Amino acid sequence: MLSIRLRRTGAAKRPYYRVVVADSRSTRDGRFVEVLGHYDPRPDPAVVKIDTERAKHWLDKGARPSDTVRSLLKRSAEASPAE
Repeated sequence: MLSIRLRRTGAAKRPYYRVVVADSRSTRDGRFVEVLGHYDPRPDPAVVKIDTERAKHWLDKGARPSDTVRSLLKRSAEASPAE
């Protein structure tokens, strides 16, 4: 089954995450199908950039978002209703 989840990048103690579609059996930073966006929790407010059209496409195909990605999708949808 496919899942939409975070993939950690960045240096030690400076996390930066990519929102990816990946097989649920692969490791956190392992193989993935597509990058949907990114999340940077360090600035205030945190930077969230997700391609909502592609995320909707994968959700329609049965991909399940993690709890964190679900909240990020809500946040990015609220931040950009005009797009």
